[in-house]
Amino acid sequence: MSTGTKTRTTQILAIMNVIAWMAFIGYAINAGAILTSYVVSWFNPNASKNMYLQLNKNVLEQYSFLQYTMSISFMFAILCIKAQIALLVTRVLGKVNLENPFKTRVALALEKISYLLITIATLAFLANAHTDWLQKRTGIEGDKLTTQEILVTAGLVFIISQIFRRGVELQAESDLTV
Repeated sequence: MSTGTKTRTTQILAIMNVIAWMAFIGYAINAGAILTSYVVSWFNPNASKNMYLQLNKNVLEQYSFLQYTMSISFMFAILCIKAQIALLVTRVLGKVNLENPFKTRVALALEKISYLLITIATLAFLANAHTDWLQKRTGIEGDKLTTQEILVTAGLVFIISQIFRRGVELQAESDLTV
């Protein structure tokens, strides 16, 4: 790898690391704000009318506090997992060494990210099923979450993790022959 390419790649990875940190902070703030809004709604039922991110869950809360809690729980869990993924990305970017990029810990972190993405897709699927059930039963409409894109991304990250795992094996074999 030429010095110019190495410098450019290093700069791109540094920028991506900053973006990942920003994503982590953003998801953590969103999760905290959703949780805070939910806790405030325990004491002030009108708070569910004007929740964080302009969410209006008042009709749902009036119908059933349990269903309201489930809806908020799905949102909170997904945001927490997204924050965890962003934090893992910062760790991966911090561990990448362009001279010797294939490390077991990077491969494992990428694999964990793919599993967390599958968890998000599963939660989104369950949240959508919950929303559909509520709509059929009560007429209360809710937001639908996408699952296909998340599953495709999880698959791609898993494939990349397996490539890294194989790179670690080849690198170890190469070190043994030298």
